Amino acid sequence: MMLRVDAHQHFWAVARGDYGWMESSPSLAPIRRDFIPNDYEEFRTRYNIERTVLVQAAPSIEETEYMLGLADATPWIAKVVGWVDFEDRSHRRHLERLARHGKFSGVRPMIQDIADIDWMLRPDVQWGYDAICALDLTFDALGFPRHLGNFRRLFDRYPKMRVVIDHCLKPEIRNQSFDAWAAGIAEIAAKTPVYCKLSGLATEAESDWKVAALRPYAEHVIGSFGANRVMWGSDWPVINLAGGFDAWRQAAEEIVGNAAARDRIFGGNAAEFYRIT
Repeated sequence: MMLRVDAHQHFWAVARGDYGWMESSPSLAPIRRDFIPNDYEEFRTRYNIERTVLVQAAPSIEETEYMLGLADATPWIAKVVGWVDFEDRSHRRHLERLARHGKFSGVRPMIQDIADIDWMLRPDVQWGYDAICALDLTFDALGFPRHLGNFRRLFDRYPKMRVVIDHCLKPEIRNQSFDAWAAGIAEIAAKTPVYCKLSGLATEAESDWKVAALRPYAEHVIGSFGANRVMWGSDWPVINLAGGFDAWRQAAEEIVGNAAARDRIFGGNAAEFYRIT
């Protein structure tokens, strides 16, 4: 039996003060409060989730240290995806230090929040990808459909980098925008070894979304990457803005369907990619 894993969830303590994005819109008010491991227990129990991957939500080394502290105190937090400043080459020392922690997996620069669409290809940030490869760490690719071309170039440039695309690269579901995103996703899936997280789709849909609205996007991701390179993530507590954990989990289960694929998508692939035992 494969491990059941939530490949993408968050915890945060608002008073830490480095979650600037939370102040950007009144619509974020429902999640502008602390979320800690005890708050997640009901979902772990309900869906028999044995391990989770805790992902950064602030652009600071301090938040990464905070998350590793939570992981040290919480056996079921299997891995932490943190952050370093790609614009500061001296942060190589942080990567080297963090890589020695058994629960540190890799990093996620907040590319979706960077105005320069070509930022990821700038010469001054390439040291970061080189270090990820050298230290055998993971890279969570966070962006929008407009980043598809540059991500393809990045993945080609670093074929040995262990990469997973977050949130299916956030297709514009509420605008029923599909074709350009779908073509870019299919190309990356066919031409690179990267994985993709089946997460974040509900957040990109209308607030009263139905499974039928998400299905074409989810099925395209699964069809493109195959059942062995797709991993389900809750994106909790952000998912509270788009129907909640239960609605998204049940929609994903309905869409995935096939029993063999379920084991891989709801745990096996995340365990393989993040090296969770």
